[in-house]
Amino acid sequence: MRISPQQTEKLLKGKQAFTQFGFSMMLTRLRGGYEKNPSPSTITASTTEINTFLAKFERIMAEDFATIQSL
Repeated sequence: MRISPQQTEKLLKGKQAFTQFGFSMMLTRLRGGYEKNPSPSTITASTTEINTFLAKFERIMAEDFATIQSL
């Protein structure tokens, strides 16, 4: 379960709803950082953090990952 920088940028700019509260909270925090500094390095760091989260919680993120993949 991995996402690309392009998908990350769509997540950071979007308002998608997710079932997992922890993922939603992380995304809210990352969106705030992206609003302050919309640079490629922010997207890269966010992609790494999201991919780490997805790898760790792969079992519970299956439904939300399907939403992410549709971006």
